[in-house]
Amino acid sequence: MFFVLSKLVWLVFSPVNFAILAALLAAVLAFTRFARPARWLGLLSLVALVLMAFSPLPRAVIRPLEDRFPQQDAAKGPVAGIIILGGAVGMNRGDVVLNSSATRMTKAVELARLHPQAKVVFTGGSANLVSQAETTEADGAKLLLEGVGLAPARLVLEDQSRNTRENATFTRRLVDPKPGERWLLVTSAWHMPRAMGVFRKAGFAVEAFPVDYWSKGRPSDFTRPYSRVHRALETADNGFKEWVGLLAYWLAGYTDALLPGP
Repeated sequence: MFFVLSKLVWLVFSPVNFAILAALLAAVLAFTRFARPARWLGLLSLVALVLMAFSPLPRAVIRPLEDRFPQQDAAKGPVAGIIILGGAVGMNRGDVVLNSSATRMTKAVELARLHPQAKVVFTGGSANLVSQAETTEADGAKLLLEGVGLAPARLVLEDQSRNTRENATFTRRLVDPKPGERWLLVTSAWHMPRAMGVFRKAGFAVEAFPVDYWSKGRPSDFTRPYSRVHRALETADNGFKEWVGLLAYWLAGYTDALLPGP
C-alpha cells in the first residue's frame, strides 16, 4: 500500500508536475468567473517553473543531501561485498539502458575491480505501477556487469524490490551479512541519507559510498544559474523528492532518523 500511495502522490505533487498542472488549471479557469484568481495561479506557477528551471534553487535543495555522507577511500581494507541500489539501469529491446544516474553502475564496476574478492550485489526489481514489466532492473544489471567482464559467480541479483525499503530488507535476507564484514553501499549521493537510514533500520551495517553528484560542492552552487532546463528540472525533482521521502520514511518507521548522517 505504501508503494502504491507513494507513486500516486508523487505523480501529482512532484514540484515540476504540480506547477504544470496548476498552470493548466489556471488556463481553464481563465475562461470562467474565476479569471482573476486564475491569473494569480498562473503567475505563481510560472514563477515556480522559472525558479526550478533557471535559478540555483535545485542545487540549493540537493546540496545538503549530497554533503551528508562524504566519499571515502575506496582502497582501505578488505570488502566482503558491494551493494548497488537500482535506479540507474534497465533494458529496452533486449539491450542495456542507462539513465542520468549511470555513475552508480560505473563506480560499482571500478570498486569490483579494486576488490576482486568482493561479491557484487545489485538490488532492483520493477517499480512499474501500472503493469508488470517483462524485464527487471536486475536483468539489465546482469547483462551490463557480465558484459564488462565481471564473473557471474561474483554477482548476486535481487529482482523483487520496488523501493529503497525493500532494497534493504530483501538484500539483507539474500546475502545474510556476518558480523565484522565490510559492505559498501553504492547509490547517488542525494539518495544516500535515506538509503543509509533504511539499511540501518533493517539491521544491515553498510558503509556509504556516494556517487553521482549533481552539485559541485563549491560556493557557486548557490549562485550559478542553470543553462540546461531539463537538467535543472530533474535536479529539482530529485532533490524535493528525497526530502519528502525522508520525512515519509521516518514517519512510517522505515528509517532510523529523520536525516541520517555518518
